[in-house]
Amino acid sequence: MKRRNWTLRIGGCVAAVMVALILLGTVWTPYDPNALAGAEKSMAPCLAHLFGTDNFGRDLFSRVLEGGRTSLLIAFCTVAIGGVCGTVIGSLTGYFGGLVDEVLMRFNDSVSAFPNILLALVCVSIFGTGKYKIILVLGVLFIPSFARIVRGEFARERSRDYVENARIMGAGPFRVMFAHILPNVKTVLLSSVAIGFNNAVLAEAGMSFLSMGVQPPDASLGRMLAEAQGSLFTMPWYALSTGCFMVLLILGFSLLGQGLQEQEREL
Repeated sequence: MKRRNWTLRIGGCVAAVMVALILLGTVWTPYDPNALAGAEKSMAPCLAHLFGTDNFGRDLFSRVLEGGRTSLLIAFCTVAIGGVCGTVIGSLTGYFGGLVDEVLMRFNDSVSAFPNILLALVCVSIFGTGKYKIILVLGVLFIPSFARIVRGEFARERSRDYVENARIMGAGPFRVMFAHILPNVKTVLLSSVAIGFNNAVLAEAGMSFLSMGVQPPDASLGRMLAEAQGSLFTMPWYALSTGCFMVLLILGFSLLGQGLQEQEREL
């Protein structure tokens, strides 16, 4: 009897709820996230303002949803760039090997030698801040991790019987790679996507916390945490609501990635 993968189930449920909330925030929020209301500033959580308000009177529930949408957009685009480019590079190097593998993976190793967040901060300080620049920088920096994982899987699968049979039947190398091998490594790839999504949210939040990410008036979970630092004792709900939302978002995708890895080991 197959053991139930509770890590995958719990992670999937938490991630689904958080994404649903964020998607809801794209079409509806109780208040305008950037609307100032001097008469309602620094209000504690209540029925009118579920998460309270900040020192400018802005509704924190609306701003948390807006900040979550920003994090979701950046993480999605980052993983899309890193995942697609990394999968192409990893499949080429893992399947063909030889000079292609040597050249591409040496470049991959040179980029991986530096911490991603440090390289991201350096790139942003050179090219400037902004949502789309962060997406481009993080997307490029996420390529090596995806390439390394896909390369290992393709190198392992290329000598399997079903690959040899496909070659004998006359399938070309690209058909073998993307029609035969890729579907057989999809679980590993999906777990890498979930973990990459988690890392992208953390990276964006860290950069915004250091004021090198998303800039005002756009809401960002990392920047909101930085703003809440100065009012931990006077407005504790500011940091708690933002921090708990971010923790649940990260936890959901982290458990989802771990659950997918456990499922791959059981197969």
